[in-house]
Amino acid sequence: MNPYLKRALKILGVVLLLYLFLLSIKLMGASFKLFGKGFAEQLIRSCSNPLVGLFIGILATGVIQSSSTTTSLVVALTGGGVLPVEYAIPIIMGANIGTSITNVLVSFAFVTRKGDFRRAFAGATVHDFFNLWTVVVFFPLELKFHLIQKMAYFMTGIFEGAGGVKYSSPLGIIINPAVNGIKHLLTDVLTFSNVAAGVIMLIVAGGILISSLIYIVKTMRSLIIGRTEIFINRYLFRNDFVALVLGLCLTAIVQSSSITTSLIIPLVAAGIISLQRCYPYTLGANLGTTVTAILASLATVSVTNGQSVSTIGVTTAFAHLSFNILGIAVFYPLKRLPIFCASKLAELAAESKRWAILFVLGVFFVLPLLIIFLTR
Repeated sequence: MNPYLKRALKILGVVLLLYLFLLSIKLMGASFKLFGKGFAEQLIRSCSNPLVGLFIGILATGVIQSSSTTTSLVVALTGGGVLPVEYAIPIIMGANIGTSITNVLVSFAFVTRKGDFRRAFAGATVHDFFNLWTVVVFFPLELKFHLIQKMAYFMTGIFEGAGGVKYSSPLGIIINPAVNGIKHLLTDVLTFSNVAAGVIMLIVAGGILISSLIYIVKTMRSLIIGRTEIFINRYLFRNDFVALVLGLCLTAIVQSSSITTSLIIPLVAAGIISLQRCYPYTLGANLGTTVTAILASLATVSVTNGQSVSTIGVTTAFAHLSFNILGIAVFYPLKRLPIFCASKLAELAAESKRWAILFVLGVFFVLPLLIIFLTR
C-alpha cells in the first residue's frame, strides 16, 4: 500500500476513534445524570455549613461527573435564595475536585500495561493534586477573610450589565444526537427505567472508552514518529504558556474540562506529552471550564433592593474563576508539589493497583460521605 495512503487511513482512524472516545465520555456523563442529578440537587439543598458544602461539591460532582451541572444547580439554588453565597463557594471548590474523577477513570483503561498506566495515572491525578492543594490553602482563607467572595463581587461589579452571550459547543452538535438517540432508544422505545437505562449506557460507554483508548494509543504510537511528534511538542506544547492557552481555548470551545483533560491522557500514556507539559494544559482547562458559565450569566437585571438573581449567578460564576486564578497564582510557581505528588502516587499505583482504587474511592466518595454524615 502507498505509504501516504496508509498514513492518511491511520489519521482517519484516529479521528474516528477520537469521536468514539468523546462519545463514551458524554455517554458516561449522561448515564450518571440519569440516576444522579436528583440526588445531587437534594444533596446540595442539604448543605448546612461551608465544610459540608466542600464535600457535597466533591461527592455530587463525582457522582454525576459534571462540574457544569453542579455549578448550574448551585447558581439556581443561590439565585433562588435557598443557598447562601458563603456556602455556594465551598461547593464550587468541591466541584473543581470532583470533576477530575473522569480523567482518572479514563486512565484505568491502561491498567494492564504498567508503564502506560503509570504515565496515564500521573497525568490524570496531577489535576486532582492541583485542586486538592488549592483547596487546602484557600478554603481556610475563604472562611476567615472571604477572599474569593470579595474577588467575585468585584468582578461582578465590572461586568454587570455587559449582557449575556449564548454559546453552543461544536462537540455537542456532533456528539449529542448520538447520546440522545441512545437515551431515547432505551427510555422511550425499550421503556427501561432511568436507573436501568443509566446502567446500560454506563456499560456501553465503558466498553467504547476502553476499546477506543487502546487503539488510539496503538495508532498514535505508529503515527507519532518524526514530524508529527515534533509538531505536537514544538507547536501545541511548545512551552507552559502555550499549553495553558491550548487547554483554556479547547475547554472554552467544547464546554467541558472533563473532555479536554481526558483527551490528553492517551497522549501522556503513550509518552508523547510529558507530565510537565500536561500540568499547565490542565490549569488552562480549569480556567476554560468557567468561561461558558460566565458568558451565560452576564445578563443582569436592574433592581432597587439588593442583588438580582442574575447578578448572584454572575457572582457564583466569577467565584469559580477566582478560585482557579488564585490556585494558578500559587501552584504554578510551586508546580513541583502537585507534579511530585502525582508522580509518586502513580509509581505506587503502577506497582499495586489497590493504591489507585483507594485514592479514587477515598477522595471522591468515602471521605466526602464520612464528613457529610459526621457533621449532620
